[in-house]
Amino acid sequence: MALDEALLTRLEIYYRLLSRWNTKINLTALPLEDLTDHAVDRLLIEPLAAARFVPESPLTWFDLGSGGGSPALPLKLVRPAAKLAMVESKARKAAFLREAVRALSLEDAEVENARSDDVVGRPDSRRVAQLVTVRAVKVDKRLVRALEILLSSGGRALLFSAAPAGAHAYHRLSLVQATKLTGSETSDLTILRAE
Repeated sequence: MALDEALLTRLEIYYRLLSRWNTKINLTALPLEDLTDHAVDRLLIEPLAAARFVPESPLTWFDLGSGGGSPALPLKLVRPAAKLAMVESKARKAAFLREAVRALSLEDAEVENARSDDVVGRPDSRRVAQLVTVRAVKVDKRLVRALEILLSSGGRALLFSAAPAGAHAYHRLSLVQATKLTGSETSDLTILRAE
């Protein structure tokens, strides 16, 4: 992916905001003061590399457990047509996400200060998403059920994790692909598709 100056500027704004807020509240365990290659990969490069799996068209997108905003915010910067709902249960992290949306001048991006289970349980959330992204959330029956409820037919889940999702009983979901996003051993992406 080609990174133009405008995108690089916005990624820097996100990083600086994340770094400043991370000194007050724990948004990420990654080192931000003495930035490492691993931290850059996880926060910025992986979401940008995953963009090739996200169409450049309007779609409804949920990011569950948004925390410090990665992968959602960097991915939204390169896929601006998507309508993003970041779901974060912790109020202080949700406040950070709102500030990041404002600072980055993101359109069609909102923050829901709610538990994922609450969002999944709403009738207006059933099978409406063409995309769900998740990072650092245990892939268990609860998450699989949430994905099955949120995703419309043909919708995709992008699971950013330290290891590919294990074998689970997917009812409406099928494995599309498990791939590396960067050369790092911990840079895995698992893609699921809803039937």
